[in-house]
Amino acid sequence: MTGLMWFETRHACDQADGLDSYTWTTYDAREGGVQVIEDGRNNVRLSTEFLKVPGGDHGGSWAARIKGEPLSSEKPSRVSVVFYAGVDGLGGLDMETEENDNGINGPVAFAGSAPGLEEFTLRIVDGPDSEFIATGAHADDFSERIGKTHVAGFRVPPGSIWQAREHILQNIVKHGSEAIGPWKDHPSGPPDPSFVYQLSDEVLTGSTLYAVQKLFDGPFQFDVFFFESASAKQKLSSETLDQGIKTLSESYNKRFDDVFPVPASYPTSDIDAMRAFSKSITSNLVGGIGYFYGPSIVDKGFAYEWDQGDDDDDDSEEKGARLTEPRALLTATPSRSFFPRGFYWDEGFHLLHIGEWDNDLSLEILKDWVGLIDEDGWVAREQILGEEARSKVPQEFQTQVPTFANPPTLAMAVTAFIGRLKDRQREPSAQDLGLDFGMGYAQVPLGQVLTTAHSRYLEDPEMALEYLKSIYQPLKRHYDWFRKTQRGHIKQYGRKARSRTEAYRWRGRSKDHVLTSGMDDYPRGPPHAGELHLDLISWMGFFTRTMKEIAEFVGETDDAVAFVEIEKATLDNIEDLHWNEEHQMYCDANINDDDESYHVCDKGYLSLFPFLLALLPPDSPHLGPILDMLRDPEHLWSPYGLRSLSASHPLFGQGENYWKGPIWIQMNYLALKALHTTYAAQEGPYQQRAKEIYAELRTNVIDNVYKEYNRTGYVWEQYDALTGEGRRSHPFTGWTSLVTLILSEKY
Repeated sequence: MTGLMWFETRHACDQADGLDSYTWTTYDAREGGVQVIEDGRNNVRLSTEFLKVPGGDHGGSWAARIKGEPLSSEKPSRVSVVFYAGVDGLGGLDMETEENDNGINGPVAFAGSAPGLEEFTLRIVDGPDSEFIATGAHADDFSERIGKTHVAGFRVPPGSIWQAREHILQNIVKHGSEAIGPWKDHPSGPPDPSFVYQLSDEVLTGSTLYAVQKLFDGPFQFDVFFFESASAKQKLSSETLDQGIKTLSESYNKRFDDVFPVPASYPTSDIDAMRAFSKSITSNLVGGIGYFYGPSIVDKGFAYEWDQGDDDDDDSEEKGARLTEPRALLTATPSRSFFPRGFYWDEGFHLLHIGEWDNDLSLEILKDWVGLIDEDGWVAREQILGEEARSKVPQEFQTQVPTFANPPTLAMAVTAFIGRLKDRQREPSAQDLGLDFGMGYAQVPLGQVLTTAHSRYLEDPEMALEYLKSIYQPLKRHYDWFRKTQRGHIKQYGRKARSRTEAYRWRGRSKDHVLTSGMDDYPRGPPHAGELHLDLISWMGFFTRTMKEIAEFVGETDDAVAFVEIEKATLDNIEDLHWNEEHQMYCDANINDDDESYHVCDKGYLSLFPFLLALLPPDSPHLGPILDMLRDPEHLWSPYGLRSLSASHPLFGQGENYWKGPIWIQMNYLALKALHTTYAAQEGPYQQRAKEIYAELRTNVIDNVYKEYNRTGYVWEQYDALTGEGRRSHPFTGWTSLVTLILSEKY
């Protein structure tokens, strides 16, 4: 593991840091990228340039360039930068550079080994024209340590490398306290802080974590080279980075324009700025992909009173929170600064975007998520794997419950993959173009990596079929788990519906929240075992349609026939159980004190679900009232996107105001997708109106997110329902980055 810190102590992304902005301007998971961080408090613009170099037997080598320059030339820019590296578990890391109690002149080198990497070297090399801090109060008294690189080596317990920041800070503070001791009451005042707050230059025998500190005055640059000494042939140097980053940027820009073009017709005065914005949020989404490993906390016995049934297992040994076996997950994250972990219902949206950019990477992520489906068919809605992940989560949200669901958005990722497959089958194949995508594809010389290296599964129908077969049974088990555990009651409360089976209720709701639905505080009726939730039955209709599509693709014909029947029954019951003729809208259903069913009608995202998931036919008589509600400024329509709750609702903007008005981009994406691909594209009485609403809504959403990005430096979790201003966590380059798909009309 490697990492970077700088003073005032920046390390992990955190909203409390007060950074002006930080963003990947370019990032490709296979090749590298460029990140720019603006830190006004320290008057420094920090950039990290990262380059992957294919070759060798264990993933290749990599190089990173860390550069800094003052944001303002009128102010001092004195920055302490700490680069660290550690090996956790088997293997080791040793410093090859000779130690010196007063610091090191020149490069610092390490040699290491680890399972899966074999032998490697790590070198930190100063760039040209970097000025170390050499002036300040009492410089003569610290002359032996000024202008040098300082180091420290720590013996860190297994599993604790992620706490590198604490070990490094303790060392710097301890050394600083000792160094400043003689100067506490000195008449001429204390020495310059840069002479005091330094690493100790002590390296413990058997160290597993090393820190390398450089103290710069003004512009600076240094390079880090990770080299597979055992098998890689190409030696890395500063010239590798000079050439490689330039080539990467050029190839990335060309491919981005091919994959996510900004239409020339889009109404903007600066297409280049809009393209840079789209590039940035795409790069941040891909740059936010992380690998997580560790146990979860699960409580198999927990249930709210309204979720308990007569057949519930009362085995006391199953009750209480306990750790599971460790699991691994490659996943995108909603927000590096606030939600640095995997979220089930976010991930389906992430994979829509990632899949357009790098199909095969999206399939690797999807495969990991499918791999989390347990023997019963359950997947935890939050993947909080290991102590590092738990350190970022309030304790009340850490425990997962195996009867709690989340919107099954992974189905969207599967449907999107099948859609790309069908589109590709209408295009020339790799073989037709004379391209070879065997195992040697990753060895293409730097700067010549082919676009199709991102899409081998699209080029090879047999690979695609095998992949879909491999995930089909786990997904079917997951689908069956939904139908079993989230089943709602029809017969028990005398409800009339064409199907006696297809009705659904989110388990795990509290009195004020339905966290499992994803729309946490959206208004619902009081908790009751007889509730029926419109959004969940709509998701199940969509999930059924997806399972039918996969079954047809992999040749599971009997299953496909069954899914057709379930889909019809589900769509029928949406009409029978959830349409309210008086209010001309779809609603939740609940049970009153007389055990009679009634509708809970709160105009907002919930009311739109059959439309959002394109479950309504274009000639549905209910489509007109939905479009009326959607387009009404008194309800959901705003100049910035669709609100989550009607502006006329008595609870609009009340309480925590999370889903009671604010604008969410993934929900607007669903509305735009439904309009663009179904209701504006297919003949029906509302086709022209759908086209008009689509064009206006698309412009509203894009322009507001872009405006707020320019104003604040970030994209946001949600946007204010009345002003359009960014709200909550930032940068939220999870599903908010769907704006790139909206802009390029990739639905």
